[in-house]
Amino acid sequence: MTDFDAIVVGAGHNGLTAAALMQQAGLRTLCLDSKLYAGGMASTVELFDGYRFEIAGSVQVPTSAVVSRALGLDDLPTVDLEVMSVQLRGIGDDPVIYYTDPMKLLTHLNEVHGAEAVNGMAGLMAWCQAPTRALGRFDAALPPRTLDEMYACATNEFERQAISDMLFGSVSDVLDRYLPDREKHGALRGMLAFLAVNTTYRGPATPGSAAALAFGLAVPDENATLIKKFRGGMGAVTEHLLGMFTTAGGELRLRSKVEGIVVGDGRVTGVRLDDGSMLNAPVVVSGVAPDLTVNGLIDPTATPSDIRERFSHIDHRGSYLQMHFALDGTPTFAEPYEVLNDPEYQSAIGIFTTPEDLQQQWEDSRRGVVPVDPAIALQIPSANDPGLAPPGKHAASAFSLWFPIEDSESSYGDMKAEMGRNVIEKITRLAPDFESLILRHTTFTPKHMGTMFGAPGGDYCHGLIHPEQMGPNRPGPKGYVDQPVPIDGLYLASAGCHGGPGITFIPGYNAAQQVLADRG
Repeated sequence: MTDFDAIVVGAGHNGLTAAALMQQAGLRTLCLDSKLYAGGMASTVELFDGYRFEIAGSVQVPTSAVVSRALGLDDLPTVDLEVMSVQLRGIGDDPVIYYTDPMKLLTHLNEVHGAEAVNGMAGLMAWCQAPTRALGRFDAALPPRTLDEMYACATNEFERQAISDMLFGSVSDVLDRYLPDREKHGALRGMLAFLAVNTTYRGPATPGSAAALAFGLAVPDENATLIKKFRGGMGAVTEHLLGMFTTAGGELRLRSKVEGIVVGDGRVTGVRLDDGSMLNAPVVVSGVAPDLTVNGLIDPTATPSDIRERFSHIDHRGSYLQMHFALDGTPTFAEPYEVLNDPEYQSAIGIFTTPEDLQQQWEDSRRGVVPVDPAIALQIPSANDPGLAPPGKHAASAFSLWFPIEDSESSYGDMKAEMGRNVIEKITRLAPDFESLILRHTTFTPKHMGTMFGAPGGDYCHGLIHPEQMGPNRPGPKGYVDQPVPIDGLYLASAGCHGGPGITFIPGYNAAQQVLADRG
């Protein structure tokens, strides 16, 4: 007799997705997580009394409409804003106001940044279409494409070149083609460079970085839903998925650390917890990083050495600083950016450098140099979702590149303090009262994120968006498409799988569909 029909390791958004869908299909499912709360990196966490923060994911990125419907995500309350984000290159330049209405966005780009900016963005949108199909960006329940299948997605020479750009080119290569004016298009270029490289360990001019640009720019079609920001933060999605799971009869156990996935005679038999207890099930779905699953949770004798070797090469070098602030009030932005004092404009504020500066800072960080003028993605979500902070107060977060993770003459603590100081000073240059409003703040590095969430290297992608880690080189539910893991009943479902990274829910959906298909 088995304890359960299926056990899910990890209660992040992908783990909960898989658990909910399997339980609804009639499988007695247990979901285990070592933390005190469910959601993993898709959580809304109270770091200070009354102040709640999205620790990692803050939006549902464009994802498969099939998945959204299956999970009932379309019915969740959202924060609907006229302005999705505002992007600045530096003090004095014209910001890029990213309106949610496409016509307003195009009008703004034309009036403020010129017809060349409109044409350049149109060219970029056309450029990303073939890579979107090649990567299977919005595919659900489909395997990743081989390289030959990727190129077969192209319908003409332009599209074949775009796929080659995605696989071998850099962000700078693409931006120089479509937005060549480094001065006039500075804010746009800085925004797009940051959009791409924050999911890589590569500078914008580094070959291979264009894959992340294509992934980030992918435009939803009739088979995909738009970017969404949920009321109550990403934790609202966790609560929704958990409700789906438990209402159908599923069981969640927190503070339950899985020490190993038990395998016998080539198939899964259950899991072993760190207290020595065993839980039996013929199916185990792992929501932790694929390499941690294969090389950390499974006895080495259960998998061939060539498979373990392949999983051991996944690049997890997170290089960022994340800060969360409890503010005593609303920051006041000074000239020439008074427009940012409108709460509608405060959901996401990009304070970026140029792609050229970002490249130099990445190269410097590899030598242990902390950026003096770091690129920052600032959010004040409580401006439009007041339940995230006490009345009259605000919860703000800042994500910044690059935090040195290689050898350095400075100590880890000194670098963390120095970069945190640089982030606060840069924001304060735009909003002079920002620093004085800080009641409390905390700073996370990749090391912290790795400890808190089990993300190797602090890599919230569970496998960075490098071309050699996408398509056929990103595992699916049963491992790599050309080299599956030969263990019956084992399924992979983390953001490091095909369909990820980002809060797409696709890896969890794919794992559940594979389980159900295998069980007939």
